[in-house]
This record gives sequence, C-alpha cells and structure tokens, in this order.
Amino acid sequence: MAPIVALFLSSVLIFSVFSPVNSLSYNYYEKTCPHAESIIAYAVKTATSKDKTVPAALLRLHFHDCFIRGCDASVLLNSHGRNKAEKDGPPNLSLHALYVIDSAKKDLETWCPGVVSCADIVALAARDAVALSGGPSWGVPKGRKDGRTSEASETVKLPAPTFTISQLQQSFSQRGLSLDDLVALSGGHTLGFSHCSSFEKRIHNFNATHNVDPSINPSFAAKLKGVCPENRKSKNAGTTMDPTSTTFDNTYYKLILQKKGLFSSDQALLSNPKTKNLVEKFATSREAFSKAFVNSMIKMSSLTGGQEIRKNCRVVN
Repeated sequence: MAPIVALFLSSVLIFSVFSPVNSLSYNYYEKTCPHAESIIAYAVKTATSKDKTVPAALLRLHFHDCFIRGCDASVLLNSHGRNKAEKDGPPNLSLHALYVIDSAKKDLETWCPGVVSCADIVALAARDAVALSGGPSWGVPKGRKDGRTSEASETVKLPAPTFTISQLQQSFSQRGLSLDDLVALSGGHTLGFSHCSSFEKRIHNFNATHNVDPSINPSFAAKLKGVCPENRKSKNAGTTMDPTSTTFDNTYYKLILQKKGLFSSDQALLSNPKTKNLVEKFATSREAFSKAFVNSMIKMSSLTGGQEIRKNCRVVN
C-alpha cells in the first residue's frame, strides 16, 4: 500500500475557479473518499521521479480522452475480440504511462472501493503532471463517470499535427471550445516529445513549389532534417516539443514567433489575427498563459459522457 502523501508545491501558482461546472463538483469525494487526490498525486509523483517523460504523457492522455467521447476514460479500455479500442487507433499508439493510472486506481480501490472513476483519475493526474513540471495547479471539478464504449475508428476525430487554423477551430468548436481555448491548450505542447512522423512532411517534399514548409525557420528545418533524414531507418526518431520539454513554461509560444513551432498546427496559430495576438500575449507573460491554460483545462475536462465507475480502468464492469 502506498502511503498517502499530499502533493505540496509551494512554488506553484494556484488559480481559484468558483463557477460550478455541469454536474461536477469540487468537493465530490469529500465524504466518500477524502484522500483521493493525495493518493493520485502520490502515484504521479512516484512515477515522475523515475521517468521525467511521465507528466507529458499524462497531460496528452487527458487531451486524447476528452476529445473523443468526453472525459470518460474510454482511452484506457483494452481492445476486446473484434472491437479495436481507442488506445489502438493510430494517433494513440504512442500514448504511454497508463500504468500510473492503474497504480492510483489500485490504491483507491483499497481505500474506497467502487468510488473514484478512472476518468477523474486521468483528469487529476493531468493537473498533478502540470504542477510537478513547474506549471500552475488548480481545483479540478470531479464526479465524471467512465464510459463503456471505445472505438479505434473514432480517433480520426483528434486534432492532427497537420491541421490548418480553420480545421483546428472547427475541431475545438465542436466540443464547445473557443479560439482562446485552442491557443491556451496548445500550450500543453511545452511538454513532451514528438516522433518524426508528426512533422516530417514539413521538411521533406512539402509541396510542388517548396521542398520545406516556408513557414518554418530555415535553421530549425535543417536541425530537424538532421534528426529525421528522408530515408530514416529508426521508427523512434524524433525531437522534444521544445528545449525545456520537462518544464511547463511559455517557451512554446516564443518559439512559434521565431517560426520554430514543431507542428504545422502549432505554426498555424499565427495565421489568424486573434490567435496570433494570443500567442504574442502568452509569449510575453507566463502568468497570462498559466491563467488561461487553467481556465481552458477546466472547461475541456468538464466534457463528460460516461455511465459507470470501473473497478479496473482497462475493462468495463
């Protein structure tokens, strides 16, 4: 049994949000599982101490969960028989650190069986991941239910790294998220690593006119070509999302202004006056970015859609 360790980060900016969100509640487990958040925080902190890529993985896991059927932990379900689950869809094959959710769930089932949903664990773990990486912390509304459906074919709905600003806007607006949310949540790319497959079309045979995407800084393109040569043999080759890839900061936005956004979808944020203005604002102020990120995370994580509390996060009850 893991000891209950409260996550305490004195250097973290904490933003209070008082507005009620859907049927979720900030004190949902106050009586039924008062130590829930501490147990989840301990699992995230323990895993991160052994593997610095865990926070980025947990934040990405939450995004990929919420963008399909709402935040219902459908991304955690295993494929079964002929049903290929979300986690086996092409965009999700590189998801990892799911064991952290399993670890937290195992301890929670010991302390308060059948009470805390896997969807809430994913949402809280994402918050803890950001805080442990030097980013803000915030109160997470709780009370999500776990979904019973998970289909790999639905992962085509995830925003792709090749998306234009209009495609990004449509994807976010379909989920009730605004252009402000789009720019703030894109800042999650301050953490993590990307394989060449997500950006190599920008640096090799871009189109009939240009071999390299003209919206990319030439020296940055040359550096990426070194990491991802045209006839590369390694499937695992890639690069960090930004030079401070384990620190949650506003470097991501500064790089976009230098034409050093890794994905087409990152650089696309400069192609609309409103999103460009927000990129400039967040590049200038880390605090403005953190505040906007928190508000947008709460909004996104309140997209709900589940039906049950799973006993095992990988299988329906």
